[in-house]
Amino acid sequence: MVLADGRDARAVAAAERLNAEGLVTPVLMDDPDNFRSDAVCVRAETAPFRERIDLDDPLHVAALMVAVGEADACVAGATRPTSDVVRAALFCIGLAPGVDIVSSCFLLVLPDGTPVTYGDCGVVPEPDAAQLASIAVSTAATHAELTGDEPRVAMLSYSTKGSAAGPRVELVREATEIVRSRTPSLAVDGELQFDAAWVPEVAGSKAPGSPVAGRANVFVFPDLSSGNIAYKITQRLAGARAFGPLLQGTAGVIHDLSRGCDVDDVVNVAVIAACQAAGRDGLVSQT
Repeated sequence: MVLADGRDARAVAAAERLNAEGLVTPVLMDDPDNFRSDAVCVRAETAPFRERIDLDDPLHVAALMVAVGEADACVAGATRPTSDVVRAALFCIGLAPGVDIVSSCFLLVLPDGTPVTYGDCGVVPEPDAAQLASIAVSTAATHAELTGDEPRVAMLSYSTKGSAAGPRVELVREATEIVRSRTPSLAVDGELQFDAAWVPEVAGSKAPGSPVAGRANVFVFPDLSSGNIAYKITQRLAGARAFGPLLQGTAGVIHDLSRGCDVDDVVNVAVIAACQAAGRDGLVSQT
């Protein structure tokens, strides 16, 4: 697990804890000179965005280590904006097969232990229908990967099944149909208001017969504003534990941190990243 903010005191303290508790093998990116292997340099020279890769940037070198298999995952962002981490993911690692956009999600654990996942809460401001569909598919995959539960995806709107009309409603409807065509086996429905997606009694009256309404565990918001606001409300008013923003859609595991993070945040995201990497390598059955 390479921690790209290797000179930051929070990353150093997190590495000490991760090592002491045997959670992962942490690697602090303190000086990129120490990590520019032949494989990393070759990847930098042959990557599609090679002209944008900086081998003196510790974040880029850390992401390249993931790309060439010298690290299982990367955690970054304690000292860098999200945009820098997303660019490093795109330039150095690239998109996963079949994915056309990098997005993010938050895993939220409610006080009773119920996990739910919100997307996108940190990357794509105004997704079009195709991008929103990609966000939904990626968020469902992340939820399944981290919880072991079958995802049930609610495409959220201010309308439920035609109760209102407008361009934003049509966008969610179109995105829902794209998700269904791309992943026919995924339980998805939309457009749904949050109460119809979450409360069985409301679902019975607003969306009878829906495979998702009243029992959704993955919530896809129509834009970044609503997603970001919603996760903070869930965290602060409902008392949920929030983990993220977790980047998704990349060919390797790389996650972002808030620049206001603390040591616990670094540890938690590193463990999540390690579980994802281990699961993809077949080392664990679920997380």
